[in-house]
Amino acid sequence: MVRFENVGMRYGAGPEVLSDVTFALKPGSFHFVTGPSGAGKSSLLKLMYLAHRPSRGFVTLFDRDVTRVPRGDLPELRRRIGVVFQDFRLVQHLSAFDNVALPMRVAGSREEVIRKHVTELLTWVGLKDHLHARPPTLSGGQQQRVAIARAVIAHPKLLLADEPTGNVDDTIAVRLLYLFEELNRMGTTVVIATHNRSIISRFSHPIMRLREGGLVEIKQSAAE
Repeated sequence: MVRFENVGMRYGAGPEVLSDVTFALKPGSFHFVTGPSGAGKSSLLKLMYLAHRPSRGFVTLFDRDVTRVPRGDLPELRRRIGVVFQDFRLVQHLSAFDNVALPMRVAGSREEVIRKHVTELLTWVGLKDHLHARPPTLSGGQQQRVAIARAVIAHPKLLLADEPTGNVDDTIAVRLLYLFEELNRMGTTVVIATHNRSIISRFSHPIMRLREGGLVEIKQSAAE
């Protein structure tokens, strides 16, 4: 599903923020990415959701070398990826319902199907009474849950989440992780970047640890 080979990444002419990163993720796997602030977690995810290209090395997604994919082919690849951004990136003038419905509408789903699935998912994440609320009227934690619902609604092949539990309490955080696990059981490859060790310790998924832009280890579970 994902393969990095000796990948380096820099922003403009600055120093490398990722150096010689090599790993492979099998389809249907679930990994946490952790490390101190500035270790390169967000940059690693940016390469995976095709927001940046590596400055060197090779990145392969869905059996395609994305370092050489024509720009015109990138939108089709991105439609297979769900992303939960740290800053939410919700459309401010749309309701919570319409934000979550966006991926399904882009995919051409019927409105009755959209209405059913979006309502069920927003109810599950605790936002049943906020379907028609716009992002500026929601708290940070509520906006986070809308962003997560939007990322998972279309059952992406690859789900990437950058600190998805950073604005919610531990009870909601665990519930959201169960949602990611359910999606994973349906075949989605999941990668979650987080520094929340208490959340990681509750789950048995492998952990990729970054330090100063390098991948220093992959542990098979938090118990190791």
